[in-house]
Amino acid sequence: MAPPAKIVHVAAVVLVDADGRVLLAQRPEGKALAGLWEFPGGKIEPGETPEAALVRELEEELGIDTKASCLAPLTFASHRYDDFHLFMPVFVCRVWKGVVTSREGQGLAWVYPKDFNQYKMPPADIPLIPVIHDLL
Repeated sequence: MAPPAKIVHVAAVVLVDADGRVLLAQRPEGKALAGLWEFPGGKIEPGETPEAALVRELEEELGIDTKASCLAPLTFASHRYDDFHLFMPVFVCRVWKGVVTSREGQGLAWVYPKDFNQYKMPPADIPLIPVIHDLL
């Protein structure tokens, strides 16, 4: 039996625009899973709630401002990678201030859920696709 994997807690958001498109962010070169497309978010810092982590990450990575009250819980992902286990609560957000901008050099794409199959995603994100299809 494999030893227990370190659990990494991250939060992700399904950012939905007025046209029903969802924002995907491309993992930059130099990071694990570089080049794959994912739902924006990031690590939850010690003592931080998932909602607070998303508010912080959305401002840092995308230059937009939202509030925890604008984040609706949707589902979660739980996936074992080779050297850690990812646990990721996923929220939906339709309300924010500012213009989505790539602040960390990551590629960004507004994508209709029916077109997700054109974007290669990390294994943990793939099971989220049917949930998002049902939502939108």
